[in-house]
Amino acid sequence: MIGIIAGSGVYDPTLLMEVKKEKVQTEFGLPSDEIIIADFEGIKVAFLPRHGYRHTINPSNVNYRANIRALKKLGVDRILSVSAVGSLQKEIKPESFVFLNQFIDRTYLRKNSFYDGITKGFERVCHINVSDAFCEELRKPLVEEAKKLRIDFFEKGTYVCIEGPRFSSRAESALYRSWNAQVIGMTLCPEVSLAREAEICYANISMVTDYDNLSEKGANVEEIIKTMKSNTENVRKLLYATIPKIQNERKCACRNALNSAFL
Repeated sequence: MIGIIAGSGVYDPTLLMEVKKEKVQTEFGLPSDEIIIADFEGIKVAFLPRHGYRHTINPSNVNYRANIRALKKLGVDRILSVSAVGSLQKEIKPESFVFLNQFIDRTYLRKNSFYDGITKGFERVCHINVSDAFCEELRKPLVEEAKKLRIDFFEKGTYVCIEGPRFSSRAESALYRSWNAQVIGMTLCPEVSLAREAEICYANISMVTDYDNLSEKGANVEEIIKTMKSNTENVRKLLYATIPKIQNERKCACRNALNSAFL
């Protein structure tokens, strides 16, 4: 089963045949909302809106552990994630996509591991390897299909994940640019590392909505929402073109990531 974590606007009932909605209880509480189980050309898809269907959960309050655990319990073994991001580099323009291959985590309030030493079944300490946390088996078809669709994209990029929900100061943005990061957002972490702990393949489509403090007025919510709406159709096209191209058999390191994670 393929999992999609994105904004509710990405879900298109005209292209996905809805089977049912699942309210999944996990050891870590409830996920952001009910999960839609749908069928796309014979492929089962589980769709989860990261902020809830009414977009009521801010980035710091998303229950990332419950989201990933719920998808795992439903049988998801690959996740295609969609994130709205700001660009830290002039050449990465709004309405373009970045297919991430690295990240920098600047969050500090979030539960970033299932293995908390408290929850039953997760009592151990897990030192997960996230040197290359994005699955190349998933990134490859995204790149190939984006080329066919003539979407403006960057094949690789580093995402700085900040706590939010506020935007960065100009000084902070300048610091992140000096690290040679390409985009900035608030939702990638700990989603990406939790997927690795769950041994789920994970790839991300970062859709650029604005220039983060590269413009005179800085980040602007009205501008971001406007660009997100124009990006949504390309995201849908890319997802629906990519899903049938994902191989049935997993040969990547994601599937046994826990083998070397415990002392």
